[in-house]
Amino acid sequence: MRRFFILLLLASALSGCGAVPSVSEATVSDVPLPWPAEGQSAVEVEGVGSLGVSGDPNPVPIASVTKVMTAYVILRRHPLRPGDDGPLIEVDRTAADESYVPRESTVPVREGQRIRLRHLLELMMVPLGNNVARLLARRDSGSQERFVERMNATAHRLGMADTTYTGASGNEDSTVSTAADQLKLAKKAMHDPVLREVVAQATTVVPGDARRLPNTNTLLNKHGVIGIKTGSGTAAGGNLMWASRVRGRLVLGVILGQAANTNPTAAKAAALEAGGRMSAAVEQWLLKRRTART
Repeated sequence: MRRFFILLLLASALSGCGAVPSVSEATVSDVPLPWPAEGQSAVEVEGVGSLGVSGDPNPVPIASVTKVMTAYVILRRHPLRPGDDGPLIEVDRTAADESYVPRESTVPVREGQRIRLRHLLELMMVPLGNNVARLLARRDSGSQERFVERMNATAHRLGMADTTYTGASGNEDSTVSTAADQLKLAKKAMHDPVLREVVAQATTVVPGDARRLPNTNTLLNKHGVIGIKTGSGTAAGGNLMWASRVRGRLVLGVILGQAANTNPTAAKAAALEAGGRMSAAVEQWLLKRRTART
C-alpha cells in the first residue's frame, strides 16, 4: 500500500510539471512572427529567450554579415572605450588599390593615409568597406589568412559549430554560417559599447572627403532598431543581422538567404523588407506583453 501511494505522488508531480509550463515558455511559444518564406532566420529577446528559428539550418554564405566577426575580433584584441578613437593605422597600397575594385563594396582610401581605428571600424561597418576589413585583418595579424584563423578560433569558442570563415570581408561565398550561429555572435557583439555605437550610426565619412556615406541598414531607428549589419551577394542572397531595443529589452535577429541567386541589390532589399516585418512584429508583441502584465 505504501509503495502505491509513493507511485501515485510521483505520477501527480510529473503530470503537474508537464501541464503547467512557465509563463515565459507559454508566451514565447505563441509569438505570431512573420517568418520569411525562404532562407533561414532566428530571433531572441534578452531576458525572455528564443522566439524560434525557421528554414533549412544548413550553413549558407553570409556575405558582409561576416564583418561583425571581424569587428568583434578586432575589438577584443584592441579594446576601445566610448569616446576613444584608438591608434592611427596607415592605409597600405593594397587597401588603396582595392578602393575601386569593380563588383565589390569598398570605400575610397589613399596609400599612406592615417586613420584612427574607430573610424576604420565605421568605414567597415556602416557603408560595407571590404577593403577596410582586409586592411584591419592585415594590420592586426600580418595577413588576412592569419586573421581568419583567429576568426574561426573565436567562432569555435562561441559554440558556432556550423560556421566557417574564409575572409575578413565576406566577399567570399566560401564563408558560411547559419542564422542560429550568427545569433550567438550577435549577443556577444552587442555587449561591446563601441561596436554598439558604430553600428547605430546613420552615416560616416572618409577623412578628407566631404561625402557622407550612408549606413546600408535602412531599418535604423525604426521599431527600435539600433543595428547591426546587412550583407548581400548573388549566391548569398540578402542577409541581415539586426538588433532593436523595445521597452528596455534587447531584441536580436538574423535573416539569411533572401532572394538568393537574383542580384545583390534586390536581395538586400528583400532582407531589409523581411527584417522590417520581423522587427515590427516583435516590437508589437513586446508592447502587448508589457501591457498585459501591467
